[in-house]
Amino acid sequence: MTFDSPLSAWQHAVEHKGFIQDEAQEHAVWALQKCHEALHAGARSVTGVYLWGPVGRGKTWLMDQFYQSLRVPARRQHFHHFMGWVHQRSFQLTGIADPLRALARELAAEVRVLCFDELFVNDIGDAIILGRLFQVMFDEGVVVVCTSNLPPDQLYADGFNRDRFLPAIAAINQHMQVVAVNGAEDHRLHPGAIEQRYWVAVAGQVSALGQVFDALAAGQTVSTEPVPVGYRALNVVQASDSVLWCRYADLCEQPFAAMDFIALCDTYRAILLSEVPNLSARKREGRIARGTEDGAERVVAGDRELPQLSVHDDGVRRFIALVDECYDRKVPLYIEAQVPMAALYTEGYLEFPFRRTLSRLQEMQLQRFAET
Repeated sequence: MTFDSPLSAWQHAVEHKGFIQDEAQEHAVWALQKCHEALHAGARSVTGVYLWGPVGRGKTWLMDQFYQSLRVPARRQHFHHFMGWVHQRSFQLTGIADPLRALARELAAEVRVLCFDELFVNDIGDAIILGRLFQVMFDEGVVVVCTSNLPPDQLYADGFNRDRFLPAIAAINQHMQVVAVNGAEDHRLHPGAIEQRYWVAVAGQVSALGQVFDALAAGQTVSTEPVPVGYRALNVVQASDSVLWCRYADLCEQPFAAMDFIALCDTYRAILLSEVPNLSARKREGRIARGTEDGAERVVAGDRELPQLSVHDDGVRRFIALVDECYDRKVPLYIEAQVPMAALYTEGYLEFPFRRTLSRLQEMQLQRFAET
Protein backbone atom coordinates (compact mmCIF):
# COMPACT_ATOMS: atom_id res chain seq x y z
CA MET A 1 0.00 0.00 0.00
CA THR A 2 1.35 3.40 -1.00
CA PHE A 3 0.55 6.48 1.07
CA ASP A 4 0.53 10.13 0.04
CA SER A 5 2.76 11.29 2.90
CA PRO A 6 5.12 9.90 5.57
CA LEU A 7 2.67 11.01 8.27
CA SER A 8 -0.25 9.02 6.84
CA ALA A 9 2.00 5.94 6.45
CA TRP A 10 3.12 6.14 10.08
CA GLN A 11 -0.41 6.74 11.38
CA HIS A 12 -1.66 3.70 9.45
CA ALA A 13 1.16 1.56 10.86
CA VAL A 14 0.31 2.62 14.43
CA GLU A 15 -3.43 2.09 13.99
CA HIS A 16 -3.46 -1.08 11.89
CA LYS A 17 -0.06 -2.84 12.07
CA GLY A 18 0.62 -2.78 15.79
CA PHE A 19 3.46 -0.26 15.63
CA ILE A 20 4.23 1.07 19.08
CA GLN A 21 3.51 4.78 19.59
CA ASP A 22 7.03 6.16 19.89
CA GLU A 23 7.57 9.83 20.76
CA ALA A 24 11.00 9.93 19.10
CA GLN A 25 9.57 8.43 15.91
CA GLU A 26 6.68 10.89 15.97
CA HIS A 27 9.12 13.81 16.14
CA ALA A 28 10.99 12.35 13.14
CA VAL A 29 7.75 11.82 11.20
CA TRP A 30 6.77 15.47 11.60
CA ALA A 31 10.21 16.61 10.39
CA LEU A 32 9.82 14.41 7.31
CA GLN A 33 6.25 15.61 6.81
CA LYS A 34 7.36 19.26 6.87
CA CYS A 35 10.05 18.50 4.28
CA HIS A 36 7.54 16.54 2.18
CA GLU A 37 5.02 19.40 2.20
CA ALA A 38 7.66 22.01 1.29
CA LEU A 39 8.84 19.92 -1.67
CA HIS A 40 5.35 19.49 -3.06
CA ALA A 41 4.49 23.16 -2.50
CA GLY A 42 7.35 24.03 -4.84
CA ALA A 43 9.47 25.87 -2.29
CA ARG A 44 12.84 26.90 -3.72
CA SER A 45 14.74 26.32 -0.49
CA VAL A 46 13.83 23.15 1.40
CA THR A 47 15.51 21.89 4.56
CA GLY A 48 16.49 18.21 4.44
CA VAL A 49 16.29 15.77 7.35
CA TYR A 50 19.09 13.88 9.12
CA LEU A 51 17.72 11.01 11.24
CA TRP A 52 20.18 9.51 13.71
CA GLY A 53 19.94 7.09 16.60
CA PRO A 54 20.64 3.54 17.79
CA VAL A 55 19.88 0.53 15.63
CA GLY A 56 16.31 -0.72 15.42
CA ARG A 57 14.53 2.60 16.04
CA GLY A 58 12.80 2.68 12.67
CA LYS A 59 14.97 5.26 10.88
CA THR A 60 15.19 3.35 7.60
CA TRP A 61 11.47 2.52 7.62
CA LEU A 62 10.58 6.17 8.19
CA MET A 63 12.88 7.36 5.40
CA ASP A 64 11.46 4.74 3.04
CA GLN A 65 7.90 5.92 3.71
CA PHE A 66 9.03 9.47 2.92
CA TYR A 67 10.71 8.34 -0.30
CA GLN A 68 7.83 6.17 -1.47
CA SER A 69 5.34 9.01 -1.04
CA LEU A 70 7.37 11.56 -3.05
CA ARG A 71 5.95 12.95 -6.29
CA VAL A 72 9.15 14.77 -7.26
CA PRO A 73 12.26 13.19 -8.84
CA ALA A 74 14.22 11.33 -6.16
CA ARG A 75 16.91 8.69 -5.71
CA ARG A 76 17.14 6.28 -2.76
CA GLN A 77 20.47 4.50 -2.15
CA HIS A 78 22.47 2.89 0.58
CA PHE A 79 25.28 5.30 1.44
CA HIS A 80 28.09 3.03 0.24
CA HIS A 81 26.27 2.68 -3.12
CA PHE A 82 26.13 6.44 -3.34
CA MET A 83 29.83 6.81 -2.59
CA GLY A 84 30.66 4.12 -5.14
CA TRP A 85 28.83 6.17 -7.78
CA VAL A 86 30.55 9.37 -6.61
CA HIS A 87 34.04 7.84 -6.92
CA GLN A 88 33.27 6.38 -10.35
CA ARG A 89 31.73 9.57 -11.72
CA SER A 90 34.48 11.77 -10.25
CA PHE A 91 37.08 9.65 -12.05
CA GLN A 92 35.13 10.02 -15.32
CA LEU A 93 35.07 13.80 -14.85
CA THR A 94 38.85 14.04 -14.31
CA GLY A 95 40.23 17.01 -16.22
CA ILE A 96 37.24 19.26 -15.58
CA ALA A 97 38.09 22.33 -13.51
CA ASP A 98 35.69 21.44 -10.68
CA PRO A 99 34.55 17.81 -11.04
CA LEU A 100 32.56 17.76 -7.79
CA ARG A 101 30.62 20.86 -8.85
CA ALA A 102 29.92 19.21 -12.22
CA LEU A 103 28.81 16.03 -10.44
CA ALA A 104 26.49 18.01 -8.16
CA ARG A 105 24.94 19.79 -11.16
CA GLU A 106 24.34 16.46 -12.89
CA LEU A 107 22.71 15.15 -9.73
CA ALA A 108 20.54 18.26 -9.37
CA ALA A 109 19.41 17.94 -13.00
CA GLU A 110 18.32 14.35 -12.34
CA VAL A 111 16.79 14.49 -8.86
CA ARG A 112 15.27 16.99 -6.45
CA VAL A 113 15.73 14.70 -3.44
CA LEU A 114 18.51 12.31 -2.50
CA CYS A 115 17.69 9.73 0.18
CA PHE A 116 20.44 7.53 1.51
CA ASP A 117 20.61 5.04 4.32
CA GLU A 118 23.37 4.48 6.89
CA LEU A 119 25.64 7.50 6.56
CA PHE A 120 28.88 6.31 8.14
CA VAL A 121 32.31 7.67 7.22
CA ASN A 122 35.49 5.78 8.09
CA ASP A 123 37.52 6.18 4.89
CA ILE A 124 39.77 9.19 4.46
CA GLY A 125 39.14 9.30 0.71
CA ASP A 126 35.38 9.52 1.31
CA ALA A 127 35.91 12.11 4.02
CA ILE A 128 37.94 14.39 1.74
CA ILE A 129 35.37 14.18 -1.06
CA LEU A 130 32.40 14.69 1.24
CA GLY A 131 34.00 17.76 2.79
CA ARG A 132 33.21 19.62 -0.43
CA LEU A 133 30.50 17.47 -2.02
CA PHE A 134 27.86 18.19 0.60
CA GLN A 135 28.45 21.92 0.18
CA VAL A 136 28.08 21.90 -3.60
CA MET A 137 25.07 19.55 -3.56
CA PHE A 138 23.21 21.90 -1.26
CA ASP A 139 24.33 24.89 -3.37
CA GLU A 140 22.80 23.22 -6.43
CA GLY A 141 19.48 22.72 -4.64
CA VAL A 142 19.62 18.98 -3.89
CA VAL A 143 17.54 18.13 -0.80
CA VAL A 144 19.08 15.35 1.30
CA VAL A 145 17.24 13.02 3.67
CA CYS A 146 19.39 10.39 5.35
CA THR A 147 19.80 8.03 8.29
CA SER A 148 22.82 7.42 10.51
CA ASN A 149 23.74 5.86 13.82
CA LEU A 150 25.71 9.00 14.73
CA PRO A 151 24.88 12.71 15.04
CA PRO A 152 26.68 14.86 12.45
CA ASP A 153 29.24 16.20 14.91
CA GLN A 154 30.43 12.64 15.67
CA LEU A 155 30.90 11.53 12.06
CA TYR A 156 34.50 10.53 11.29
CA ALA A 157 35.28 11.52 14.90
CA ASP A 158 38.66 9.79 15.15
CA GLY A 159 39.58 9.98 11.47
CA PHE A 160 42.89 11.26 10.13
CA ASN A 161 42.82 14.77 8.68
CA ARG A 162 39.34 15.23 10.12
CA ASP A 163 39.57 18.95 9.45
CA ARG A 164 39.04 18.10 5.76
CA PHE A 165 35.62 16.66 6.69
CA LEU A 166 34.46 19.51 8.94
CA PRO A 167 32.93 21.54 6.05
CA ALA A 168 30.61 18.59 5.39
CA ILE A 169 29.42 18.63 9.01
CA ALA A 170 28.85 22.39 8.83
CA ALA A 171 26.84 21.99 5.61
CA ILE A 172 24.71 19.22 7.12
CA ASN A 173 23.93 21.30 10.20
CA GLN A 174 23.07 24.32 8.03
CA HIS A 175 20.88 22.59 5.43
CA MET A 176 19.32 19.65 7.28
CA GLN A 177 17.13 19.31 10.36
CA VAL A 178 18.97 16.94 12.68
CA VAL A 179 16.53 14.65 14.53
CA ALA A 180 17.46 12.12 17.21
CA VAL A 181 15.43 8.93 16.77
CA ASN A 182 16.51 7.46 20.09
CA GLY A 183 13.39 6.00 21.68
CA ALA A 184 13.69 3.16 24.18
CA GLU A 185 12.11 0.57 21.86
CA ASP A 186 14.19 -1.58 19.52
CA HIS A 187 11.40 -2.23 17.02
CA ARG A 188 13.30 -5.04 15.32
CA LEU A 189 13.07 -7.20 18.42
CA HIS A 190 9.27 -7.33 18.67
CA PRO A 191 7.80 -10.82 18.29
CA GLY A 192 7.16 -12.21 14.84
CA ALA A 193 7.11 -15.50 13.02
CA ILE A 194 10.62 -16.98 13.12
CA GLU A 195 12.41 -18.42 10.10
CA GLN A 196 15.79 -19.77 11.13
CA ARG A 197 18.61 -18.32 9.06
CA TYR A 198 21.46 -18.75 11.55
CA TRP A 199 22.97 -21.99 12.86
CA VAL A 200 25.87 -22.87 15.15
CA ALA A 201 27.99 -25.59 13.58
CA VAL A 202 28.21 -28.90 15.44
CA ALA A 203 31.56 -30.69 15.27
CA GLY A 204 31.37 -33.96 13.37
CA GLN A 205 27.98 -33.20 11.79
CA VAL A 206 27.28 -32.19 8.21
CA SER A 207 26.46 -28.55 7.59
CA ALA A 208 22.87 -27.51 8.23
CA LEU A 209 23.13 -25.37 5.10
CA GLY A 210 23.12 -28.47 2.88
CA GLN A 211 19.39 -29.02 3.36
CA VAL A 212 18.72 -25.30 3.08
CA PHE A 213 20.53 -25.14 -0.27
CA ASP A 214 18.73 -28.21 -1.60
CA ALA A 215 15.36 -26.72 -0.73
CA LEU A 216 16.11 -23.28 -2.18
CA ALA A 217 17.75 -24.61 -5.36
CA ALA A 218 15.27 -27.42 -6.04
CA GLY A 219 14.90 -28.06 -9.76
CA GLN A 220 17.85 -25.85 -10.72
CA THR A 221 21.19 -26.80 -12.23
CA VAL A 222 23.83 -26.95 -9.49
CA SER A 223 27.59 -26.51 -9.90
CA THR A 224 30.65 -26.48 -7.68
CA GLU A 225 32.73 -24.48 -10.16
CA PRO A 226 33.94 -20.99 -9.14
CA VAL A 227 31.61 -18.17 -10.17
CA PRO A 228 32.84 -14.88 -11.68
CA VAL A 229 32.47 -11.82 -9.46
CA GLY A 230 33.86 -8.67 -11.01
CA TYR A 231 37.41 -9.42 -12.10
CA ARG A 232 37.80 -12.38 -9.74
CA ALA A 233 36.49 -15.90 -9.34
CA LEU A 234 34.68 -16.85 -6.15
CA ASN A 235 35.15 -20.40 -4.90
CA VAL A 236 31.81 -21.91 -3.90
CA VAL A 237 30.51 -24.92 -2.04
CA GLN A 238 27.59 -25.02 -4.46
CA ALA A 239 25.81 -22.53 -6.69
CA SER A 240 22.67 -22.62 -8.79
CA ASP A 241 21.07 -20.01 -11.02
CA SER A 242 19.62 -18.15 -8.01
CA VAL A 243 21.25 -19.56 -4.87
CA LEU A 244 24.87 -19.15 -3.77
CA TRP A 245 26.63 -21.13 -1.03
CA CYS A 246 30.21 -20.25 -0.14
CA ARG A 247 32.61 -20.25 2.80
CA TYR A 248 33.43 -17.18 4.86
CA ALA A 249 37.14 -17.44 3.99
CA ASP A 250 36.38 -17.47 0.27
CA LEU A 251 34.06 -14.45 0.32
CA CYS A 252 35.07 -12.25 3.26
CA GLU A 253 38.80 -12.92 3.50
CA GLN A 254 39.46 -12.32 -0.19
CA PRO A 255 39.84 -8.87 -1.82
CA PHE A 256 36.19 -8.42 -2.74
CA ALA A 257 34.57 -4.99 -2.39
CA ALA A 258 31.13 -3.54 -1.73
CA MET A 259 30.45 -3.39 -5.48
CA ASP A 260 31.03 -7.15 -5.66
CA PHE A 261 28.39 -7.73 -2.98
CA ILE A 262 26.03 -5.53 -4.99
CA ALA A 263 26.65 -7.78 -8.00
CA LEU A 264 25.98 -10.92 -5.93
CA CYS A 265 22.65 -9.52 -4.75
CA ASP A 266 21.81 -8.64 -8.36
CA THR A 267 22.36 -12.29 -9.32
CA TYR A 268 21.18 -14.43 -6.40
CA ARG A 269 17.90 -14.45 -4.47
CA ALA A 270 19.52 -16.18 -1.47
CA ILE A 271 23.10 -16.38 -0.16
CA LEU A 272 24.44 -19.07 2.21
CA LEU A 273 27.64 -18.49 4.17
CA SER A 274 29.29 -21.32 6.10
CA GLU A 275 32.36 -21.75 8.30
CA VAL A 276 32.01 -18.28 9.81
CA PRO A 277 34.58 -18.16 12.64
CA ASN A 278 34.47 -16.34 15.95
CA LEU A 279 35.26 -12.87 14.61
CA SER A 280 36.32 -11.36 17.94
CA ALA A 281 40.00 -10.79 18.54
CA ARG A 282 42.17 -8.63 20.73
CA LYS A 283 43.13 -5.30 19.17
CA ARG A 284 46.62 -4.76 17.86
CA GLU A 285 48.45 -1.49 17.33
CA GLY A 286 49.22 -0.09 13.91
CA ARG A 287 51.16 2.91 12.66
CA ILE A 288 50.88 5.07 9.59
CA ALA A 289 53.93 6.15 7.66
CA ARG A 290 54.71 9.83 7.18
CA GLY A 291 53.38 11.24 3.89
CA THR A 292 50.93 8.43 3.12
CA GLU A 293 49.43 8.72 -0.35
CA ASP A 294 45.67 8.36 -0.70
CA GLY A 295 44.62 8.29 -4.33
CA ALA A 296 45.59 11.52 -6.06
CA GLU A 297 45.60 13.48 -2.80
CA ARG A 298 48.60 13.61 -0.50
CA VAL A 299 47.44 13.06 3.06
CA VAL A 300 49.79 14.64 5.58
CA ALA A 301 49.51 12.12 8.39
CA GLY A 302 52.74 12.59 10.31
CA ASP A 303 53.81 9.78 12.63
CA ARG A 304 50.35 9.14 14.03
CA GLU A 305 49.09 5.79 15.23
CA LEU A 306 46.45 3.93 13.30
CA PRO A 307 43.35 2.66 15.10
CA GLN A 308 43.88 -0.65 16.85
CA LEU A 309 42.72 -3.36 14.46
CA SER A 310 42.09 -6.98 15.31
CA VAL A 311 43.42 -9.74 13.11
CA HIS A 312 39.98 -10.44 11.62
CA ASP A 313 38.88 -6.87 10.91
CA ASP A 314 39.53 -6.79 7.15
CA GLY A 315 37.21 -9.75 6.78
CA VAL A 316 34.74 -8.30 9.28
CA ARG A 317 34.46 -5.10 7.21
CA ARG A 318 33.47 -7.20 4.21
CA PHE A 319 31.06 -9.21 6.33
CA ILE A 320 29.40 -5.97 7.51
CA ALA A 321 29.13 -4.77 3.91
CA LEU A 322 27.63 -8.12 2.85
CA VAL A 323 25.01 -8.03 5.61
CA ASP A 324 24.17 -4.41 4.77
CA GLU A 325 23.69 -5.25 1.10
CA CYS A 326 21.57 -8.34 1.76
CA TYR A 327 19.47 -6.41 4.27
CA ASP A 328 18.96 -3.44 1.96
CA ARG A 329 18.05 -5.65 -1.00
CA LYS A 330 15.91 -8.12 1.00
CA VAL A 331 18.15 -11.04 -0.04
CA PRO A 332 17.99 -13.68 2.74
CA LEU A 333 21.41 -14.50 4.18
CA TYR A 334 21.73 -17.96 5.75
CA ILE A 335 24.72 -18.36 8.08
CA GLU A 336 26.42 -21.25 9.83
CA ALA A 337 29.02 -20.09 12.36
CA GLN A 338 31.25 -21.47 15.08
CA VAL A 339 29.60 -19.37 17.80
CA PRO A 340 26.10 -18.05 18.61
CA MET A 341 25.09 -14.82 16.93
CA ALA A 342 25.51 -12.68 20.05
CA ALA A 343 29.10 -13.91 20.40
CA LEU A 344 30.17 -13.30 16.79
CA TYR A 345 32.04 -10.06 17.47
CA THR A 346 32.42 -8.91 21.05
CA GLU A 347 35.89 -7.34 20.95
CA GLY A 348 37.66 -5.33 18.29
CA TYR A 349 37.89 -1.95 16.59
CA LEU A 350 34.59 -2.49 14.71
CA GLU A 351 32.41 -3.04 17.79
CA PHE A 352 30.28 0.05 17.08
CA PRO A 353 29.38 -0.62 13.42
CA PHE A 354 28.91 -4.32 14.24
CA ARG A 355 25.99 -3.45 16.53
CA ARG A 356 23.99 -2.55 13.43
CA THR A 357 25.10 -5.77 11.76
CA LEU A 358 23.96 -7.83 14.75
CA SER A 359 20.60 -6.07 14.82
CA ARG A 360 20.12 -6.73 11.11
CA LEU A 361 21.05 -10.38 11.48
CA GLN A 362 18.45 -10.65 14.24
CA GLU A 363 15.80 -9.12 12.00
CA MET A 364 16.74 -11.51 9.20
CA GLN A 365 15.51 -14.34 11.47
CA LEU A 366 11.95 -13.05 11.12
CA GLN A 367 9.76 -14.53 8.42
CA ARG A 368 8.59 -11.04 7.41
CA PHE A 369 12.16 -9.97 6.53
CA ALA A 370 12.09 -11.05 2.88
CA GLU A 371 8.42 -10.12 2.51
CA THR A 372 8.64 -6.39 3.34
